[in-house]
Amino acid sequence: MTTETYNQALLTLALAGIEAINTSASQHKAVRTPAQESHFLCNWMVESLKTKRFSKLMADDLTAWIRQARSQGAGAQLKRLLICIADQYQQANNSEIATGTGLKNMLAGLTAQEWVVITDTDIDAKLKLDSDGKSSLIISAKDFNQHIVDEKIVKPISMYIRGDEKLVARLALEQGILLSPGNKKTSLIKHHKTYVLMPSNLHQSLCLLCLDQY
Repeated sequence: MTTETYNQALLTLALAGIEAINTSASQHKAVRTPAQESHFLCNWMVESLKTKRFSKLMADDLTAWIRQARSQGAGAQLKRLLICIADQYQQANNSEIATGTGLKNMLAGLTAQEWVVITDTDIDAKLKLDSDGKSSLIISAKDFNQHIVDEKIVKPISMYIRGDEKLVARLALEQGILLSPGNKKTSLIKHHKTYVLMPSNLHQSLCLLCLDQY
């Protein structure tokens, strides 16, 4: 039996949520306000969690989104979140670009925008990079040379980034790549955050989303 991945469980939930709110909207003549949409989806998520409709992999996400909706109301923008998840995870799933090739294309794109991109140095201790104020991305040479085989990412790759993470996420998505949210605590480069790339984009939690496109 094939074990359901986090990505599969997340996409199933997102598509079901979008279908539920669209179906509900079609049954009402008046256009719903963002607050009403948020209220509907919050209740839908509460019921889904209560009845265990979706994989247990979704329990933490559902709990967090319900909490956000209850505290922020329309500001939680649950419909926008679900549409963003569905679009971006499906885009990554449908990409025909090998992940290793996609990473190299992304790095070339950042270099063209005058980022400092370093992939030829082993990173195994805390370091400080003097990049004269330029945005920068560093990947340990060991990861870059050994974790890409036949143009595919086969082991996790850590990227240390200081710069516009929305730009990096957008360029990555264009290449069919999903990256983790940034983590300042695990970074080996001062003033940088760690972002992780996974083989086949199989992260264990929600990836960094390009919400500003929605």
